[in-house]
Amino acid sequence: MSTTFTKGPRLLLVDGDQFGAEMLRADFQSMGCEVELCTTGPRLERLLAQGDWDAILADSDTAPIHTFKRILDSPNPPALVMMAGFASIDDAVEAVRAGAADFLSKPVSSEQVHVSLSRALEQRKLLLENHRLREEVGERFALGKLESRSESMHEIFNMVRRVADTRATILIEGESGVGKTRLARTIHEHSSRSQAPFVEVNCGALPDNLLESELFGHERGAFTGAVKTKQGKFEAAHGGTIFLDEISTASPDLQVKLLRVLQDREFERVGSNETQQVDVRVIVATNRSLKLESAAGRFREDLYYRLNVVTLEVPPLRERPADVLQLAQQFLAKTASNYGREVTSFKACAQGAMAAYHWPGNIRELENLVERAVLMTSTGEISADAFPEEIASLAKLSGPFASELLQAPLQLGGQTLKQALFGAERTLIHQALRENNGSRNDTARQLGINRTTLFNKMTKFDLMDLDYDSTGPQSTEPTA
Repeated sequence: MSTTFTKGPRLLLVDGDQFGAEMLRADFQSMGCEVELCTTGPRLERLLAQGDWDAILADSDTAPIHTFKRILDSPNPPALVMMAGFASIDDAVEAVRAGAADFLSKPVSSEQVHVSLSRALEQRKLLLENHRLREEVGERFALGKLESRSESMHEIFNMVRRVADTRATILIEGESGVGKTRLARTIHEHSSRSQAPFVEVNCGALPDNLLESELFGHERGAFTGAVKTKQGKFEAAHGGTIFLDEISTASPDLQVKLLRVLQDREFERVGSNETQQVDVRVIVATNRSLKLESAAGRFREDLYYRLNVVTLEVPPLRERPADVLQLAQQFLAKTASNYGREVTSFKACAQGAMAAYHWPGNIRELENLVERAVLMTSTGEISADAFPEEIASLAKLSGPFASELLQAPLQLGGQTLKQALFGAERTLIHQALRENNGSRNDTARQLGINRTTLFNKMTKFDLMDLDYDSTGPQSTEPTA
């Protein structure tokens, strides 16, 4: 066996097959592991409660995945590898979503088990190190080059760490500009395929006839203009990852071909009867809900279920207010370096405007805004005047409150971040209503939201019955 465990991890082996389990235990003990064998359910409960395990290798017939829920939810969970003799794709998906690092179908060789367990232990080591670093830097979460202060993104990062080094197909959903491509590339970089190609295809950028050729390649003479044989993107991604963006725009005929690739990992080039086989990890993205598209008959239901093994829903930037200034500062450093400009920071008015804006174009819009501002600025600080009018006009919402809002993460006063942001948003809306004498049209326009959204927020924050007419008695500032 080529696999070795130099630090002697504590391994719990759970399998009702006494003979097979004894062989695995002997193998792992010879490699330096401390192994405890368990063949029955009642004893397993005691071992899980008493032991501090580095890894668990379990047969799902002896101990189903839900048996390990409590220990997987603990602060320091072990690496879990599940095995099954008669398992379906749904069983594997359920196990991975519940926190298993891998799912093996029996019969498996000792080498397969060793490799899987080694990989799971390495993933656990990285997770523990990331947890330690997060405790040191506070509530800033990181995954490779991606950083966020949002709890929702933290959950996505944790899911990526669980599934990155598997073959599971991943569906990324989110509005345009939220960073789906960057997330897909990060998944690839955190997998064992990271040294192989990452191939990106925008399914919405090409007409159907060209898209099929782009994905699967074509033979010489297959159609007018096909002067030579061309390799497709699936072949180019062999051994690595293919990322299909805007998958919802694929035609029904192309969806059939994609379904076959996902099921069998094989296809034919356009104009050829020769079957090509490919080893590729598939990640797809869409700015529409494939569940709704499928229900409406615009997307094949069977393909949707194949794609929906692991779904990551990336929230829009307006739902991640704590990320706006952090991302803006990153883009500022990058852009200033690219253009050779000595611009290092944002003035308070610019920060207030960015905090108040609703970002329909999400991260892509923010990056473009910062690039424009750097080019428009001749000093070391960016002012709101360097922004387009629709964003610059929001600076007047900031005033003295902007600096307080920007300091909120450092002055929570016993509140959670959610509570602090609730109060901040409430105060901003109340101030805007007063400045516009209660006009919902003007307030919605100033805040960059529609009237329905404003109405819902006024109801949520109990602002409906206050007097906003500046000519009358002064309205009372709402209390948190």
